[in-house]
Parts: sequence; C-alpha cells; structure tokens
Amino acid sequence: MMLSTVNYLWSLDDVLGQGATASVYKARNKKTGELVAVKVFNNVSYQRPLEVQMREFEMLRKLNHVNIVKLFAVEEVTHVNNKQKVLVMEFCSGGSLLNQLEDPEHAFGLPESEFLIVLQCVVAGMNHLRENGVVHRDIKPGNIMRRVGEDRCSIYKLTDFGAARELEDDEKFLSLYGTEEYLHPDLYERAVLRKPQQKSYGVAVDLWSIGVTFYHTAAGSLPFIPFGGPRKNKQIMYKITTEKPRGAISGVQRLEDGQIEWSYDLPVACQLSAGLKSQLVPVLANILEANQETCWGFDQFFAGTTDIIHRVVIHVFSLQQATLHQIYIHSYNTASILMEEVFKLARIHPKCQQYLFEGHYYPLEASMKVGSLPPTSQDKPLFVVSLEPEKPDKPEKLIGVQFREPEIPFFPPRFDVLADYSLSKCIVSTVHQYLRISHSLLKWQALVLQGFYWLMENMRLDAVQKINMLNLMLSFCKSAEERVYRLCGFAVDTNVPELKDYPEQRKKLQLLQETLLGYINSIHDIQNKLDRMKAEWSKHSETLAEDKTTQKMDYLLEMILAIYHQYRKDKMTVNLLYNDEQIHKFEKINLTTHVKKVKSLFRDECVQKYQAVLSVSGCWTSALFEMKTQLREFNSVFKSLFGELEGCQDHQSKTLKNALLRIQQEAPWSDPSTAYLEDSHAQMALRIRLLRDEMQAVAQELQHNNCIIESFSALTTSPGV
Repeated sequence: MMLSTVNYLWSLDDVLGQGATASVYKARNKKTGELVAVKVFNNVSYQRPLEVQMREFEMLRKLNHVNIVKLFAVEEVTHVNNKQKVLVMEFCSGGSLLNQLEDPEHAFGLPESEFLIVLQCVVAGMNHLRENGVVHRDIKPGNIMRRVGEDRCSIYKLTDFGAARELEDDEKFLSLYGTEEYLHPDLYERAVLRKPQQKSYGVAVDLWSIGVTFYHTAAGSLPFIPFGGPRKNKQIMYKITTEKPRGAISGVQRLEDGQIEWSYDLPVACQLSAGLKSQLVPVLANILEANQETCWGFDQFFAGTTDIIHRVVIHVFSLQQATLHQIYIHSYNTASILMEEVFKLARIHPKCQQYLFEGHYYPLEASMKVGSLPPTSQDKPLFVVSLEPEKPDKPEKLIGVQFREPEIPFFPPRFDVLADYSLSKCIVSTVHQYLRISHSLLKWQALVLQGFYWLMENMRLDAVQKINMLNLMLSFCKSAEERVYRLCGFAVDTNVPELKDYPEQRKKLQLLQETLLGYINSIHDIQNKLDRMKAEWSKHSETLAEDKTTQKMDYLLEMILAIYHQYRKDKMTVNLLYNDEQIHKFEKINLTTHVKKVKSLFRDECVQKYQAVLSVSGCWTSALFEMKTQLREFNSVFKSLFGELEGCQDHQSKTLKNALLRIQQEAPWSDPSTAYLEDSHAQMALRIRLLRDEMQAVAQELQHNNCIIESFSALTTSPGV
C-alpha cells in the first residue's frame, strides 16, 4: 500500500523504524526522486497535549547541525480522513547505530576507527544541543542515525526529538521520557519501578544515557545486566545502577541471586586499543554516576571527550614485548612526553629507547614535536628496542596479543526454530571474533619478523662496517711496518740517532696486526651467527607467507552465514514443512561441524604458529643483545687501538721531521766546497738524498693516514645496534 503527501510518497513496506507514537518510512520526492525519511504520527501521538505534539517540529526547526538529522518539511498525509502529520527528514542510508550493534559482526563492539567517529559525531551533536539549551532525554543507539558519505565514511546524527525540550544547565524537569536500559537511575526508579518520589531531573540525565550508549558501542553489550536481562529483572537492574562503586563502569549478575561482578575497564574482547581505553574509561566512570552531585557536568564531559578527539595516535611496536601500543597524544607534545609514555608501556627507559621506522634507525630528539613524526599505522608502526641488554634476573616479559578465546554456545539437541536462529546468530558473532583474533595474531607475527629482520640487517651492516674498518687498519699497519723496515735499514747506514728506535716501533706494529686479525675473526663469528639466525627467520617467514588459516576461516564463516540467513527465514515462517524441517536439522549438524573446524584451526594452527614465533623471538632477543654487547665492547677496544695507532703516527712524524732536518744540515752537498769529496763520500751523499726523499714520502703517507684515523674515530662513535 502506498501513502503520500503533496510532495512525497512511500510504501508501507519500506519501514525504517517504529515507535510508540510514530513510524518512519523510506520515501521519495515526487518530482526529483530524492530519497528522504518520513515520520508519520499515529493516533496515540494526538492524545498528547498540543504543546508536546508541536515540540519535535519546533526543536528540529531550531536546530541546524551536520550531526543532527535535518528537517526538510512538515506535511500531511493526503487521502486520509484524520490528516496525519508527517515530518520529512534527511534519509540516513546506514540505518541506526543500533542496527550496526545488532549485526553479529559487531557483537563485541565497533572497530576503534568507527567508534571514534561515533564519539566525535555524538559529542558535536550534543554540544549543539547544549548551545541551544536543549535536553534530548532519549539518547540511545536507536536514536543515532548513520549516513554514509561519498568517501564511504560514516556520519552519525542525533534524531527523534519527541522527548526533547529546552532546559538550561541549572534547570530541572519532572516529566518522564526515555528507554529503560539507558535511563538515569532516578528516572528509572519512577518510570519503570513506579515508585513515587519528589525528585526533579537536570541535564545530567542525558549524560548517563550517553555513557550507556558509548559503553554499548564500544563493548557490544550493555554495561549493567542483571541475571535474566534488564527487562526481566528490574529490581536488580536498579540495584546495580544505584549501588555501583565509584569508578566502576559495568556490573553483571551471572547467576540468579548471585554476586554482581563489577568492572573498572572495558572488556578484553572489545575492539578498542588499551591506549583509547585508558582515555575513555575515566570519562565513562564520571558520567555513569547515579549521584547528580558527583556526576560530571556537560562542561567537564565536553572537555574530556574533546581532549580524546584532538589527540593523534602514534603506533609503537615494542619488539621485546612483541606488543603494539597505540599511544593517544597531542601533536603539540614533545617527543620526550612520547618517550615517557613508551616507558610506562614498554618498560624501556627513555635514555635506552632506540627507534626504527621502515628499516632505518629513527632518532628522536627530546624537543621535537610529535606532530613532526611520520604517520604511523598498525601495519607501519614505529619499532622500539632497548639499547641496554636485559638483566638475566629480570628479563622483559613477552606480552603479545591480549585476547580471550571466544566461548562457543551450547548446542541444544531439540528442534526449535527461534532458539536455533538465536544460536546461529551467536555462532556468527563468535566466528567473527575468532577471525579478528586470528588476523591480529598473524599481523603481530609479521611485525615481530619484520622488526627482527631490520635488527639483523642493521647489525649485519654494522659488522661489515667494522670488518672493513679493521681491514683498513690492518692495511695501514702493514704499510707502516714495511716503511719502518726500510727506514731501519737507512738508520743503520746513516747513523741517524732519531731512527734508532724504529725496530721497537716495528714490533709494536706487528703486535697490532695480530690483535686486529683476532678481532676480525671474532666479527666473522658474529656474522656466522647472524646467518644462522637469518636462516631460521626465513623458515618462519615462509610459514607465515604460506599460512591459509584466515582464508579457511573466511570460507567456514560464509557457510555459517548461509545457515544463519536460512534460519532467519525459517524464523519468519515459524511452522516449517516436513522437508524444510529436515533441512533445518541437517544444517544444524553442519553448523556444529563448521564451528568445530573454526575452533580447531584457531587452536591447532593459528595460536600454535603464533606461539612458535613468540618463543623464537625471545631467543633472538637474547642472541642479538649478546652480539650487540660484543660489538659495543669492540668499539671501546677499537678506540684504544686507534690511540696506539695515533701514538705511532705522532712518533713517526716527529722522528722523521727531526731526522730530516739533521740530514739536511749534515748533508755534504749543502756546502759548495764538498765537490772535491772522494767517490765514497759521493755515494754516501746519494744514499742520504734517497733517505731524505724516502722520509718525505713517509711524511706524506703519515699525513694521509691521519685522515684515515679520524675516519676510524667517527665510525666508533656512530650509533649502532
């Protein structure tokens, strides 16, 4: 059946939502074909006072914000005797936030990126309400609509202002509105438990509803759940919300008449990172406060949530912990603040933190701004390692992925269409969670292997650099030793006293050569260890590249989803024909088989391979630290060797300079009268001239060697692994 107004028409089958006083349909503009949402009020709505009936129209006309559903027109249904009022509003193609949370994929809450969009949009919409002095009084996921933009990004909008009214921060109201799971305890006591009271209510009631909504969005479940559910156990529901300890953000009663389990954090199974949880939980704790005197006001709420929204996320992967940390920090903060946050999470002192990014060392200056860091992500984080080796008595604990294996629900043997549909929906949620955890385990393995590959490569380059440096030093020693040997020969012939100690210098250079050869062999040993480690790394990398666990789980999920969709159709039919009932039973057997396969893949393949990489990463960490310690010790030894070489260099330079001056002063050709010397004297003069030329050549070589020694010093002081 079709209904219409002057400008819009819709089918009664295109229902978007239904409430106590109205139904919402998807409609089209008769001229342009533009999609809109029309809210058609029923007869019950007209039993309300006229002021209440007009309130929603007036509110929507007053409000104008991207995060509030836009009102296009107010019209009346044509061809109907009682002329029903119709609100024509913008159409939100993504449905409501509640629709998303009811999707089995989001049974454990929305992904972090989507949650942040919800947070930003709701805060912005609520800020607009408070600027206009409006209290909504029915905040819940069902009244938050999702519009998908052309860029495929979500925009969330507040809707349903039937309960809204103007109310300033210091004003109160007495009337009752809202949905009981999201109601402030004071309203719940009067509206649900029907207890008479003389309390009045302020704008803080919206904050409680926002807190429950945010928790529901993050965790996929309500924060306060009595045994049997909120609608079946109302007294315990009220008890949980009013007796909640300060700081607790959820309370669950798992057994009838059992104890209430309080929690001060979001569930491990939710998809938010520890970094976001640490920022969000204090906000939830302060708005989920029954006492209106101790509950935050809107100013504090806006300050707390805006602080979260304005932070940037720096992804830091601690290789020693095998853990990815998402650090929420302001872009104007300095790197020193970031390093302190890393210290809290990774337990690496700021002075000992060394960072790698995309395979290269990335030095962090304490004064640099966080905003100047390169963009990071889960797939491309900053890696942090410690410059200090672990203490044997206090090794760094491997943390890895924090997860809790999902619980597979019990499969009742009896045939029950409604129960089987609920079971299949629960199974879909569980398999989605298995798949998410498996993807995380694979990603963590990839990051661990990537980080160790970079460390091994940098250490290999460091070793090659040191080998080249030592070979250069060895060459220098040999060259100098040969030169000294020739000079020693001249020293015997010429009887120059400055050259008499050159045999001792030659012995010292020979000893240096032996020492250098020993260190070259030690570094070759390190290279061999790195080669063996690289071979082991390659095996794990190949195993990871060939892993098909998630693909197999995806296939099984498709099979389970097909059964879920069939069971949803069966639920609508209720009474199945004999053949359909048999198919339904067979599919239940298949459902059992599929979920067992998923569990087996997770435990026997995914977790086992992940734990194998974690185990070997601990061994690699110890081995690399041992090699790094050796290389660092070599640096200090090399400095000592450089000192000896510089000593030899200085001694040779001074000696040659003095010897050359003596030879020039005593040379027989320096005086013209020496032309009459005998042939033997002439030969001696020739040898002295050759000695002078040789010494000048040595001096030039020593000057060149000075540059080499300076380069040695620079290499030993450069940062290494």
